[in-house]
Amino acid sequence: MKLSVTVEELKTATERFDREATWDTFHAERYRMRYATWGTGPRTLVIVHGLNDLARSFAMVMSNLVPHFRCIALELADGRDGANVAMYRHSDYSHDVISLLDHLKLDTVDLLGSSFGSTIVLRTAAMFPERVRRLVLQSGFARRPLTRAQRGLGRLARYWPVTMGQLPFRELIMRHFEQAAFASAPQEVFDFLIANSAKSPAKAVARRALMLVKLDLRPLLLQVRCPVLMVGGDRDTIVPRMFEAEVEAGVPDCRRIEYPICGHYSQYTHPKPMAEDMLAFLQSN
Repeated sequence: MKLSVTVEELKTATERFDREATWDTFHAERYRMRYATWGTGPRTLVIVHGLNDLARSFAMVMSNLVPHFRCIALELADGRDGANVAMYRHSDYSHDVISLLDHLKLDTVDLLGSSFGSTIVLRTAAMFPERVRRLVLQSGFARRPLTRAQRGLGRLARYWPVTMGQLPFRELIMRHFEQAAFASAPQEVFDFLIANSAKSPAKAVARRALMLVKLDLRPLLLQVRCPVLMVGGDRDTIVPRMFEAEVEAGVPDCRRIEYPICGHYSQYTHPKPMAEDMLAFLQSN
């Protein structure tokens, strides 16, 4: 089976990110936001990661974009940065994005949102259309209801004083659900996912997840006037295809690209085709 990404690609991209990207912190309204800047291209792409992920997760995608873009990947509020995550509302995340743009004196940017991050950039584009030129959604959705078991687990986990990596059986469970989706990627790529998703506080991830119980952005989709590109996998078990289709149906200007032998994490397993499709979309007239 031809690998969708190689160990050398992962090694080169992460080493370049660690060497070339610069980290800064500024005091946003609600927390001390950390963000990484990589590249000096004429356009700016702001990246918002998912429910339990990090800016560094997009190193392989960004490595293919930095010749053309200034990539800025922010870290969501997680409580260790002064944020009161218990009081956070979903709209606060969009205001955090705008605070970053104001801080950097950026009038208009392109946005990439991954999974939970896709809901943040969707809301941002609907609420602040003048600030968003184009939008990329990776495994995007406007709503994603939780099962009763997921709601119950989230309500418990919002009080756990541990990181996600300290939860028992986490890696075993992830391997069970993601094995098929990572079939075309080497083991080191899956290990990269495991390492990145281990660092967030469990209570912050739980509170983000619980926002999905009542979240429904479908009424806002018609307000997203910029062109939208959706990218997703044919084996995504976290965001079923029907929820992506709701965004496609609701946004006026939207197209979707699907990757084979790919699950929820195309930024890990298919970074080069994802970057190539993004580049064609973002540079088109």
